[in-house]
Amino acid sequence: MQTQIKNYIEDVLNRPIVLEKPKDIAFGHFATPVAFSLAKELKKSPMIIAQELAKKFENSDIFESVNVLNGFINFKLSSQFLNTLVNEALQQGKDFAKESAKEETILLEYVSANPTGPLHIGHARGAIFGDTLYKVGKHLGYDITSEYYVNDAGAQMDLLGVSLYLAGREAILQKEVEYPEKYYRGEYLYDIAALIAQKYGKEVFEDITKMDELAQFAKDEVLALIKNDLLKLGIEFENFVSEKSLYDNWESTRSVLENNGYLYTKEDKVWIKSTQFGDDADRVVVRENGVPTYLAGDIIYHKNKFDRKFDKYINIWGADHHGYITRVKAAVEFLGFDAQKLEVLLSQMVSLLKGKEPYKMSKRAGNVILLSDIADEIGSDALRFIFLTKKSDTHLEFDLETLKNQDSTNPIFYINYAHARINQLFKKANLAFDEAQHIQAEQLSDESKDLIYESLLLPSVLNEAFSKRDMQKITDYLYSLSSSVHKFYNEHKIVGSQKEQEYLKVLAMARLSLNIGLKLLGINAKDVM
Repeated sequence: MQTQIKNYIEDVLNRPIVLEKPKDIAFGHFATPVAFSLAKELKKSPMIIAQELAKKFENSDIFESVNVLNGFINFKLSSQFLNTLVNEALQQGKDFAKESAKEETILLEYVSANPTGPLHIGHARGAIFGDTLYKVGKHLGYDITSEYYVNDAGAQMDLLGVSLYLAGREAILQKEVEYPEKYYRGEYLYDIAALIAQKYGKEVFEDITKMDELAQFAKDEVLALIKNDLLKLGIEFENFVSEKSLYDNWESTRSVLENNGYLYTKEDKVWIKSTQFGDDADRVVVRENGVPTYLAGDIIYHKNKFDRKFDKYINIWGADHHGYITRVKAAVEFLGFDAQKLEVLLSQMVSLLKGKEPYKMSKRAGNVILLSDIADEIGSDALRFIFLTKKSDTHLEFDLETLKNQDSTNPIFYINYAHARINQLFKKANLAFDEAQHIQAEQLSDESKDLIYESLLLPSVLNEAFSKRDMQKITDYLYSLSSSVHKFYNEHKIVGSQKEQEYLKVLAMARLSLNIGLKLLGINAKDVM
């Protein structure tokens, strides 16, 4: 709708404009400050220019009124135009706000947590943000592929093998164990140790040479746990890429960097010249012992990504990886690719409360709050919604008890209640939703027009949310639309009133936007509450 209006106004005025939504809808549904930009050129006051331009729309079927206020031209949409848009939207149904396929291809990588333990609540934020970005992008016609990078090589896997070996000796062999300062802990390791003992015999925990095999077994089990945790949130990936499987490509990757002149040897280590790309220091890619570093693994992976020739690459990383961005982008550029095609989004930490007190750590996980525990306690819908109520790069704190409230303090309840209310009205009126598009409502009341207008903003909200990588715009929109639905419901008698048909059509449009908006957040709207 917004794009359609903007294009129409530009055609009439024969010039590009900025189209805004006034803070107070009483002024109009849309406004443009175009008169201010023309004041110097035409040597007139913005008010006079605006009044002259407003006259060009006097016979328009799209606008009910066009008025001037403080130099702004304000446009109020007509009943006829809004009716046409509503009929089209209701006919489209679940495809409303969908856009035609775009040529741009995007590789979206997110979560990528080490397969050394179950997902914790910090991982959940990047997972939910990434999955929602994926869903919205798909709805808008982008060709997006989702990918999980499995960090199954390096020191963390050695540490997993040691941790599992010691856990097995303690739990299966009943031996006294002295744990090192650094090790993975949690009851999940005892569960995996029990599976290993069942499959290979408990004597495997007598053989210190078996730690690599133990790590591999544990990695597969933990990855299965991770996939199951993600599935609880409705998240599935198209691709899983193993870091370990890519290390065979290190020498060929290294050769490209060397031939391009971006590697050097110092103190028996191999360094990449990342300072040439703005990093605060050059970084080691091969240790003294000849073993590639963690950074080398990421360089191989990004070469693998760019070799697959996507138009854009989006990584969602934890906030602790902020300093890592420059060196990875440097490597991409040094490999001969365009680093501007790589976009890195950061996901900040989460503070979790329960009854205004810090949430207790999970004994099963050792020293973290498990994603699965929170999903089980409040449900995936509430968890997904609350994690999207702030931009991913800002700190988030929330109290679980609030998400159990059956009132407006619980945003997901409030939105679902608006959706369910509309369902009940249609049931009471004995009208099917697909019949609403055939309702004739020629002259809409101001309240009806305003609610329709707000409902029809979904496509522009989705586009802005995706382009700015800000899913909070969707949660804010859905909460605001729900508030308008509740207000409309409380101020009007719907079923049995003289305007029953008009009101039901208006509410059918609101329900459609609520339904699609929630679905793109990974939430199924409730029909009954």
